[in-house]
Amino acid sequence: MHMRKKQLPAIILCLLFLMAPSHVLGERMPEMLVHFIDVGQGDSILVQTPAGKNILIDAGPPDAGEKVTSYLRDQQVGKIDLLVATHPDIDHIGGLPNVINSIKVEKILDSGKLHTTKTYAKYIRTVRKHDIPVTIAKQGDEVKIDPNLDIRVLNSHAGFKSNNQSSIVLKITYGKIDFLLTSDVEKSQEKNLVKENVEAEIMKVAHHGSKTSSSLEFLKEVNPEAAILTYHAENDFGHPVDRVISNLHKVNADIYSTAMFGDVVITTNGEDYFLLPERNPFHNLEMDAS
Repeated sequence: MHMRKKQLPAIILCLLFLMAPSHVLGERMPEMLVHFIDVGQGDSILVQTPAGKNILIDAGPPDAGEKVTSYLRDQQVGKIDLLVATHPDIDHIGGLPNVINSIKVEKILDSGKLHTTKTYAKYIRTVRKHDIPVTIAKQGDEVKIDPNLDIRVLNSHAGFKSNNQSSIVLKITYGKIDFLLTSDVEKSQEKNLVKENVEAEIMKVAHHGSKTSSSLEFLKEVNPEAAILTYHAENDFGHPVDRVISNLHKVNADIYSTAMFGDVVITTNGEDYFLLPERNPFHNLEMDAS
């Protein structure tokens, strides 16, 4: 219940923002859309840049591949200019073969972390089948895809990092608005990340709200206004843990979970932003009552 109380004011503000006359809002073009796609227990993020480029970051578990592909088509995505495979866990790359087989992918940014699962092997085979160029991300890299954006790699694979520790972390800056996309990084990476400027209005909370991540010290440095949690309501991992929710409350972040809100879309013109969830926070309660 405490999560819903924090979310309702933000939703009301979004509705007021949408209804405001154009002379109050000012010029809102060009816009960038960031879609946090509900893939159950996993991650998938679509970034539609101001210059019309499409970036897909992960595609959830295997059974989410069809949903992600359908979602992209609904957004009129005919080509993926950059596909980012943050790390080789099944809940991030499992749906990628379906997407790659269905929509043209120009190039891939991969963490470089190898894995010995059938899911990872299928992903590699599909990439080779379509002869897609792959770049291995390095910490400090700048991703050049849209001159309107500053996109930087703040973490990737190196040394003896685990899958989660090898996750590609991206900070996307458009004007005054920053997105911090942390994939599944852990506290040990957070300690290094704070050496950079990680402050961001919107963050994707690491590792689905797991106990492995989201230290209070790190969240204070990010200081997010909106925190997106990606998980399935009936997951077997206890995500999100109470400590992470408590820490997000301590930094006064409004919390939006795909489990509760479904797909979450954020639109920004680089000056301000508004957030539009697929459904209201009482959706599941209403369904149970009926």
